Amino acid sequence: MPRWRALSSSDQPLGPTQRWRLDIAYDGAAFSGFAYQPQFTTVIGVLRSTLASTLHLEKEPTLVGAGRTDAGVHAFAQVVHVDLPTTLFKNQRGPDPQRLARSLNKQLRGRVRILRAMPVGDDFHARFSATWREYRYLVLETTPPALALSNAWSWAVQGPLDIAAMNGAASECLGTHDFRAFCRRPTNAPAGEPLRRLVLSAHWERLADTFSLSPANDVVLRLDIRAQSFCHNMVRCLVSSMVAVGQGKIAENTVKERLSSLERDHLPPPAPAAGLSLVGVGYSEFAGGPSSFVR
Repeated sequence: MPRWRALSSSDQPLGPTQRWRLDIAYDGAAFSGFAYQPQFTTVIGVLRSTLASTLHLEKEPTLVGAGRTDAGVHAFAQVVHVDLPTTLFKNQRGPDPQRLARSLNKQLRGRVRILRAMPVGDDFHARFSATWREYRYLVLETTPPALALSNAWSWAVQGPLDIAAMNGAASECLGTHDFRAFCRRPTNAPAGEPLRRLVLSAHWERLADTFSLSPANDVVLRLDIRAQSFCHNMVRCLVSSMVAVGQGKIAENTVKERLSSLERDHLPPPAPAAGLSLVGVGYSEFAGGPSSFVR
């Protein structure tokens, strides 16, 4: 492991810092969510402790993410920022992003993967500098019972599904709407406060199983949805309603009607977390450009 200069308690909080952007990926099944919770294993908690141990910091640093993912939700291109003391690089010609990424990945042992590490300006903010986020949801169109393995990466539902009707419902989400019917309100938010979000794109696609991952020739349906930001459980609530549309259990105009009425009563519960992945976060080129998984 590279030798990083250890910091004393006196110079750590007071010395100059360099802000770093880290693009990361993780399997959400291993974590109790993204946000730091001392009593649980979370993505931020593992990153904090790994940074502290790898870089010989006496205190765990504070990390800020582009957005929070729930327990069980995966990420292929999440972004966080962290301020690291410049004294770590005192004996180097300057910050070495590849060296930092290698050192962290060695200690993380695959729990979280550092895709990219780069120094950025102090005005970069993983959350507030982001211009969009993109999520992907996978639905396995199958005949129950589904193989248990599929539940680790998708939501197995009984087909056939009417993908044209599902795309009709998805199109109703485009633009700015109050998504109160499809979000879980934060505990500290007033009951009547709107939850307005701008959705930039939303589209379902039926995919061939080119890798023969399904022993029963099941079909995968993929939703890609991009928005300026999302409220809590928004994608999973939309997915469950769109799947119900595809199964003919609720009318195709249900999403449009509930965006207008703001009522959630009698809608399906949120889709399972395992089918959901954060696949991209948008930034300007001055901030390093978007995270890299979006295709």
